[in-house]
Amino acid sequence: MSLDSTSVPRTAASAPPRRLGLALLVIATAQLMLVLDDTIVNVAVPSIQRSLDVPTSSLNWVISFYALSFGGLLLVGGRAGDLFGRLRVFRAGIALFTLASVSGGFAPNETALIVSRVVQGCGAAVAAPCALSLLAVTFPAGPARTKALGVYGAMGGLGSVLGLLVGGALTEYASWRWVLFINAPIALLVLAGTGLGVLNSGEREPDRLDIPGAVTATLGIGSLIYALSRGTADGWTDAGTVAAFAAGAVLVAAFVVVERRSRAPMLPGRLVADRNRGGANAVMLLLGLGLLAMFYLLTLYMQVVRGYSALHTGLAYLPVVVGTGVAAAGLGPALLARLQAGTVIGVGMAMAAGGLAWTAALLDPASSYWTVLVPTMLAVGVGTGLTFVGCTVTGMRGVAPRESGVAAGLLNTSTQCGGALGLAALAALASATTRSRLSAGHALPAALTSGYAAGLLAAAVIYAIAAGVAALAIDARLTPEEASGH
Repeated sequence: MSLDSTSVPRTAASAPPRRLGLALLVIATAQLMLVLDDTIVNVAVPSIQRSLDVPTSSLNWVISFYALSFGGLLLVGGRAGDLFGRLRVFRAGIALFTLASVSGGFAPNETALIVSRVVQGCGAAVAAPCALSLLAVTFPAGPARTKALGVYGAMGGLGSVLGLLVGGALTEYASWRWVLFINAPIALLVLAGTGLGVLNSGEREPDRLDIPGAVTATLGIGSLIYALSRGTADGWTDAGTVAAFAAGAVLVAAFVVVERRSRAPMLPGRLVADRNRGGANAVMLLLGLGLLAMFYLLTLYMQVVRGYSALHTGLAYLPVVVGTGVAAAGLGPALLARLQAGTVIGVGMAMAAGGLAWTAALLDPASSYWTVLVPTMLAVGVGTGLTFVGCTVTGMRGVAPRESGVAAGLLNTSTQCGGALGLAALAALASATTRSRLSAGHALPAALTSGYAAGLLAAAVIYAIAAGVAALAIDARLTPEEASGH
């Protein structure tokens, strides 16, 4: 299926390059800021615990509740943009995110901070899919849109890494509160950018919001993410964890039934049924399974085993930033112009799998950063960059403008749900491996390292499976017109 260039508004097709450049800057900055908050708080957690006297049992929720509300509301946020105006809903989401960030920065106790993080996630869930759908209806079909989608996709990878770097620097040289305050000036610049007239909101969908679908989707996805987060903290046989899993499964099943019967479904079946779009979302789910877990495990290795500071840890991830930037700046779009999307995505996932396997095989308490970690980080950076670019382009190809918001929400939901599931599962695997090594008499640093290596190896296997899924399920290819811009 090729992208229907006739569906692009005239204002997008005739926009001068400078306007499109400003539009991309606004959208990419917004996406970077929203994804940044997936990880920017992580390195500040010890400082937050000391400052607010947060019990260890509650510390996990400072991070998890952002992921819960963000992931749970993405489909609804995307559909709301289609129905009520993408630009209007995008601005509302950014404003809500900003207010919650400032509120969290001033939080006097753990309850206020957690509530602020929940509201932050709600704002992000509204803004993120609207940002991608605004991009889809602003940029004309062809290389301009392909490159713009590539840059947007790369922000997903860069945001997570830069969150660790910026979070470490702010925590070390300012205060943990600045990991939240920093969002305010960025968001104000984004809001100012939306007033420049460079973003095309496209036409609104005349249907009403599918309330039963919205409720079952939000509560179902939210329950599953909550179950994964609770299972990590309280155990997988905990009554609350089991109940949340059961509720999530029932609600997701109910969502499927509701959507099949709805005259105006929130998630039209044709979006999911398309082979290439389904493949792109499946790969994004698998990508999420490994990515956040990789950052989590390597961060623990560098800080707990090697004694790196928060800032040193953030700087150590720079090879990932370089690799992702190379993939987004030109390599990804150039390859998509010549090869099938499945080939580009498959190669990207295979590179990332190989890099993770390299570190899993060689990691020990005294491993060289330059020979063990840097090759992995470069491979993962380039590989995931190619995957973000390829999956974002494929996931939005052929989508009618009136459904671009929910299609964008689906891509974001796949990544967020994958991240929550992978972090919970691979962290549990690492912990189990460490306990086994300790019981066998290994020293603590060696036991911890064995656990981290086991989690990284599992991520490598997941990425190898993703490479296979891409090769088998995705056969889309840019048309000559899309590649050349004619």
